[in-house]
Amino acid sequence: MNDYLNSIIKRDPAARDKITVILTYPGVKSVFFHHIAHKIWNYKFLLIARIISQFSRFLTGIEIHPAAKIGKNLFIDHGMGVVIGESSEIGDDVTIYHGVTLGGISPSEQSESQRNSKRHPTLMNNVIVGSSAQILGPITVGKYARIGANTVVLKDVDDHATMVGNPAKNIGKKTDDNFKPYGVINTDENE
Repeated sequence: MNDYLNSIIKRDPAARDKITVILTYPGVKSVFFHHIAHKIWNYKFLLIARIISQFSRFLTGIEIHPAAKIGKNLFIDHGMGVVIGESSEIGDDVTIYHGVTLGGISPSEQSESQRNSKRHPTLMNNVIVGSSAQILGPITVGKYARIGANTVVLKDVDDHATMVGNPAKNIGKKTDDNFKPYGVINTDENE
């Protein structure tokens, strides 16, 4: 828990101390409830797991399906309106801002095999997803990728890519792995 809280303080300049993060950050609460719901889901108590996830949604405004797989140190900043679908997979140290959807694409009539197949995105380690971005379908977003605000991603994203627009376009690769949550102006005239 201590590492998790430190990871949030490192990524959020507004996070002053651990007690404030625990008591006032809805993303922390939603991840806590998800861990409980996910364990119960894995024991096949599906209805109880869904009730816990819906209770968490009621409290936080963040909807995480109990079957979603989440790695260490997921930080959902602000969080309202975030939706993480059933077969989503999220790696370690991922940051997601408010209004993000990790959604599925499925045919109008689903067979049982389609219902149980991978329908939602996979986010690899250290991905940052900007507010109101939509990442849809069984695609993979590579490690250290950046997804801009309001971007719609329907295809796989390379490691270190920066995606913006609708449909998403790669505007370049990052050169370092440092966390930079906000727009950064390049002051180097040589670039």
